[in-house]
Amino acid sequence: MKLPWFIAKKYIFLRKDSRFINLISLVSIVGISLGVTTLIIALSVLNGFEKTLTDQIVNFDSHIKITSYRSILPDYKSMIPQLEKYLSDFKPTILPFASKLGIISNKKGKEGINIIGVQTNSFIPGFTNDIIEGKFLNQNHSKQIVIGKKLSDKLFLKVGDEVTIFALRNDRIPSPSNLPGIEKFNVVGIFESGMAEYDDMYAYITLADAQQLFDIGDNVTGYNIKLGDISKIDSLTKFLFKKLRYPHAVKSIYQSHRNIFTWIELQKKPIPIVLGLIIIVAVFNIIGTLLMVVLEKTKSIGILKSMGANSKQIIGIFVIQGILLAITGIVLGDLLATILIQIQLNFNVITLPSSVYFMSKVPILITFDIYMIVSIITLFLCIVASIIPSFIASRIRPTESLRFS
Repeated sequence: MKLPWFIAKKYIFLRKDSRFINLISLVSIVGISLGVTTLIIALSVLNGFEKTLTDQIVNFDSHIKITSYRSILPDYKSMIPQLEKYLSDFKPTILPFASKLGIISNKKGKEGINIIGVQTNSFIPGFTNDIIEGKFLNQNHSKQIVIGKKLSDKLFLKVGDEVTIFALRNDRIPSPSNLPGIEKFNVVGIFESGMAEYDDMYAYITLADAQQLFDIGDNVTGYNIKLGDISKIDSLTKFLFKKLRYPHAVKSIYQSHRNIFTWIELQKKPIPIVLGLIIIVAVFNIIGTLLMVVLEKTKSIGILKSMGANSKQIIGIFVIQGILLAITGIVLGDLLATILIQIQLNFNVITLPSSVYFMSKVPILITFDIYMIVSIITLFLCIVASIIPSFIASRIRPTESLRFS
């Protein structure tokens, strides 16, 4: 066993007469572990927010949405093969829809909603897994509607209830010559995505029912395009914008929901600074701990140097001690972060107001990369911090340390 490792281990584990130094070492370890835990949890939550929001938005909308500057997009059946040709390299799924604002009503009240007509034989939205009551639409049955949990709570609706839907026709104010579309629908399903925007505002009916309700004939109001590869989504959006002529309007998911993704970016910006300060505090704990050890072990350092230990070996002793403290803190921090994350995932201890955070549960995405990056950066900073007191210890002269001890 090499001398620096042997001495460092003695200082850490066999210091029976140095309770104060042991306490300082414990504080350093706790500081490092709490810093690591905080970093891992914060980064995991931020990544979880971004992934969950993106997935939920794509489930309900698309990667690229094509709508109309006018009320409808004609000839959608011939347009779909053309869009597939443009996007053939990106494995597109093109889903026509008809969507307009309307009013849902029953005896308990009325609410404004976004009514979306979809082709259920080719469009099984990702949120079908979020249906908590009933089932999704059946293309072979008409006058069915699927609504969000928040909307159902507002109107005290359950599966099997009947509602009345009001919608404008021709996007004009109702008049004797232009009566609004009024139809009765049966609630066949209730979904809960955890995002207030969708659970409160969205209702789904079949495309045929929507075309009849809106009086738009065999036309649609847009296309949802889902891609197998979104790495070039911005350039594809610009490409489609140039290829498709008026009245087509093309927007990517990041353009349609710019407010949400801007909010996520704003949340990310201060995190490295704030959490970096936490790690720096933990690093200063190590510096303080090792300086206390140097002061206490001045006599021992003098004896070692008088016995032939060189400056490099003295530096090695304290660097190893700093590394051991850092590794202990990092391992405990990783374990604590994992435990707290699992508690949150399994028991949902912390809930969120969905109207503010777009979801009711704290989303956490656990990745090995986060643990690795946080651990490596913390270890590096701790090693750098260990060099300062180690260098001071190596400068101690044996004669002076023995004379004043």
